[in-house]
Amino acid sequence: MTAKKPAGKATKKSTRPRAAAAPPKRVPRPAVRAAPKPPAPRLARLAELVTQALDDLKAQNVAVLDVRDLTQVTDTVVIASGTSDRHVKSLAGRVVERAREAGFRALGVEGERDGEWVLVDLQDVIVHVMLPRVREFYGLEKLWDVRGGERAAPA
Repeated sequence: MTAKKPAGKATKKSTRPRAAAAPPKRVPRPAVRAAPKPPAPRLARLAELVTQALDDLKAQNVAVLDVRDLTQVTDTVVIASGTSDRHVKSLAGRVVERAREAGFRALGVEGERDGEWVLVDLQDVIVHVMLPRVREFYGLEKLWDVRGGERAAPA
């Protein structure tokens, strides 16, 4: 028979030193890499699709800016003007519709409610459709136009 230990009595601890616990194994995480930039033909096709959609509804002063060397956010910025808030909304809607038909997905559309400035994010191409007074006030072309020596250095 085995004798039971009486309840409440402390058991004798070993005097042997404890082995150090092994540190938890680190599982290497895959390196986070930026999404590869699309090949040039795909980007050109998307930019062409956007400009055609804007031309279909008679957008004014369409500007296509290549910003690949200036930012990692996008490759191309398209800026266009509409004659009224309804026209601006229609232009942006046409861009989204044409992109969807061609297999491109709009990540977001902002400003449709007011119609003064609508931004369509197609990831590789960002489209700004705005009223002329809003376009003049914000001056996005000047913001993205970086030519050596023309811009004054900050103080």
